Amino acid sequence: MSFFGLFGKKTGGEYALSLDIGTEFVKTIIFKITAPSEGEVLGIGRQRQRLGDMQGGAVMDIAGVINNCKVAMGQAEEMAGVSPEQTIIGIAGELVKGATTNVHYTRRDPAKNIEMKELKKIIAKVQEKSFEKAREILAWETGYQEIDVKLVNSAVVDVRIDGYKVTNPLGFQGKEVSVGIFNSFAPIIHLGALTTIAENLDLDLLSIAVEPYAVARCVGLEDASEFSAIFMDIGGGTTDIAVVRNGGVEGTKMFALGGRSFTKRLASEFDVSFAQAEEIKLNYSSEGLDEQSKKRVKDAFSNDISVWLSGVELTLSEFSDIELLPSRILLCGGGSKLPDIVESLESDDWYKRLPFAKRPAISYIKIADVENIIDKTGQLSSPQDITPMALGNLALDLMGEEGVVEGILRRVSRAVRT
Repeated sequence: MSFFGLFGKKTGGEYALSLDIGTEFVKTIIFKITAPSEGEVLGIGRQRQRLGDMQGGAVMDIAGVINNCKVAMGQAEEMAGVSPEQTIIGIAGELVKGATTNVHYTRRDPAKNIEMKELKKIIAKVQEKSFEKAREILAWETGYQEIDVKLVNSAVVDVRIDGYKVTNPLGFQGKEVSVGIFNSFAPIIHLGALTTIAENLDLDLLSIAVEPYAVARCVGLEDASEFSAIFMDIGGGTTDIAVVRNGGVEGTKMFALGGRSFTKRLASEFDVSFAQAEEIKLNYSSEGLDEQSKKRVKDAFSNDISVWLSGVELTLSEFSDIELLPSRILLCGGGSKLPDIVESLESDDWYKRLPFAKRPAISYIKIADVENIIDKTGQLSSPQDITPMALGNLALDLMGEEGVVEGILRRVSRAVRT
């Protein structure tokens, strides 16, 4: 129980908090559920992490992270006047993998209406096949044994009957049923650390969610069937990428290069402490340096920006099943404020080596773009605020009314986990 909960502040099912445990900052928002799938942000909190607390999106010091979470949560609770117990926690890092698997199922009797029993059977077959395939790939990519890899998220992203897209297959007739399921996986050690953190904070854990998936789900819901974009969340330790096509998340990938690497470069080049280098970087990003200092910083970043852009190119090339990548890139995360990031994406010809139809348009995700979550504090304005808001948006889905297919998938996934 938090400090504020001891003194009569409100708790209850109508309030929840999202916890974004980033490499550089712990960020949290408290929101009130005002209607089905709608929420209002009432409080926010941020606490900088020590260098040894996190590395590349993974927890290195559980006790240190817990203390940082308590500070951030205390700030949010004081602002909101409530102390929620329900939470969603984001997970990121180079070893967190997600992919959509499409499986086709041929029905024996196309003229018969699809009933609940048959739908359960279809979903179970699809998930078992996609689970084993995705887990094998992650184990191969990371070197972990398959037994050390666990399912984090499962979500139905596409259901089609004879090529016709539906949201609820019950009652339909047809021969070919195609189901696309997004599964994300992470090593047990990472999931265990987050679960321990939630337990020590006395929080009721709604879900651990893959952050790039949450970000990809928070924009474009109104025209979901046509929405396509590449999402890049550039944090302190990692760059997280999600590809969305026609409203479905094709996959999520991450590589271990973010804002902290650029700060370390400045600390080395300018022979200053990490904290001083971070201040220089922030001033540079906000146009607060004179021209001579600005040029010196830009020159210092040159090689690292090239390495980062190569990481983007390599990561996008791993989406080998996609014939044509979306020509729209949406940025968020504290590291995205570095002007060199946008300049490199817009000026270099890197995109010509990938399956783009044209040079991708680059823009930032704005606070107002996050659907279903409204900021009542007026203090959310930075690209780094998008991820905790996106987690809140995903929590609303988890707390809201569950669809037929989603309910079956949840039960099947629970069985597969065990």
